[in-house]
Amino acid sequence: MEKGYKASITGVGSFLPEKVLTNDDLSKMLDTTDEWITKRTGIRERRIVENGVATSDLAVEASLRALEAANVSPTEVDLIITSTVTPDCLFPSTSCYIQEKLGARNAGAFDLLAACSGFVYALSVAKSFVASGAMKTVLVVGAECMSKITDYTDRSTCILFGDGAGAVVVQQGNGRREIVTTHLGSDGSKAELLTIPAGGSKLPASRETVESGSHYIKLRGKEVFKQAIINMVDVIIKAAAANDMQVEDFDMVIPHQSNIRIIEAAMEKLGLPKEKAFININKYGNTSSASIPIAMDEIEKGQMLKPGDTAILVAFGGGLTWGSSVIKW
Repeated sequence: MEKGYKASITGVGSFLPEKVLTNDDLSKMLDTTDEWITKRTGIRERRIVENGVATSDLAVEASLRALEAANVSPTEVDLIITSTVTPDCLFPSTSCYIQEKLGARNAGAFDLLAACSGFVYALSVAKSFVASGAMKTVLVVGAECMSKITDYTDRSTCILFGDGAGAVVVQQGNGRREIVTTHLGSDGSKAELLTIPAGGSKLPASRETVESGSHYIKLRGKEVFKQAIINMVDVIIKAAAANDMQVEDFDMVIPHQSNIRIIEAAMEKLGLPKEKAFININKYGNTSSASIPIAMDEIEKGQMLKPGDTAILVAFGGGLTWGSSVIKW
């Protein structure tokens, strides 16, 4: 088989739960206000799943919409890659649950864990499979039920997170939304800045870990804030250089929706107007690896980018991890 195919995103889809949790709702639960949250994060509300809803449930809805947009049937999918920090269970993979629910009987399936950077990481893997000729159609999903791992007594974290899912179909061909380049990075020496301490082999679940709240997100905000800006800026500069571009040549920056102040600070350091960054954190909060594909779906539906425009996806998350992907829209 001929090698060196182009990998393009042929379909995009997203899904958000109906239930809305506003800042005013949180102010009734905690010592906080809408003004305090909005000023520090840019978030006004977020979506939250009902009891009994799992990550795979959100993922399937987003996947069906992406497949429909690509005019691809589930049986045509060769591989499903899901990025999530809130899997249905430790194993089997959430991708296997998605595969069964979709009826994608010809697909391999696995999960990828890179926290909020996970969608960009998964997109990089999908691009490699497709560009090599090993596979023709890969479904990439970013899906999270962040409310399930959020401590709603911790004001510093519970104001940030929301639930949702996004998906894209990656295929061979010279169509729109070509994945041009990807860049990935990590720094495990700073892993403790953003983590869920318990639930794995290091600290298995026990009465003590549950009572101490060790199964919830632990975030050292100031340090993460600083590292996010440094590494997002660096990976955007590297991506521009790899494509013989200047950072100002990007028509749109599509960042992980972590915190409005992080995004604005990164844009300022790059010398770019903040209007070039797509923002929807006000509506959905931080949905971790789901945030970029949700944003891409909104951009596509709103026709905010025209054919030939160049966008850059950029993310930063626990690990620490970061990454970018240049998309020729």
